[in-house]
Amino acid sequence: MSLPCKSEYIGVVRLTVSAIANRMGFNIEEIEDIKVAVSEGCANAVKHALDTYFDIAVEVFSNKIKIEIKDCGVGYDVTTIQVPDMDSPKEGGLGIFIIKTLMDEVQLESKVGKGSKVTMVKFLENI
Repeated sequence: MSLPCKSEYIGVVRLTVSAIANRMGFNIEEIEDIKVAVSEGCANAVKHALDTYFDIAVEVFSNKIKIEIKDCGVGYDVTTIQVPDMDSPKEGGLGIFIIKTLMDEVQLESKVGKGSKVTMVKFLENI
């Protein structure tokens, strides 16, 4: 699905992904984690994308949900991402850390000037 890079579409994505996760059998806590992670990924795409759209794909498996958020923004060097200092947190820079904390698997791909893609997976615990 391709959506405009406007913050009001983040809620649409949250609702869509939470409905899918609910149908799959994730519990409320897991759905909330997925919603927060997806919100952070979408917020990064909206903030950093140079293009007017960002893409989101959701894949449903018997034991997991896989969500991919892609933009055509400025990109970054993924090797420069550091764990934030929680004793003196700075504004911004927590999105990827939050996603990695809430999801079971996270893969980052980015090239400076070419955009970014974050792929996140949450496994169903009750299988």
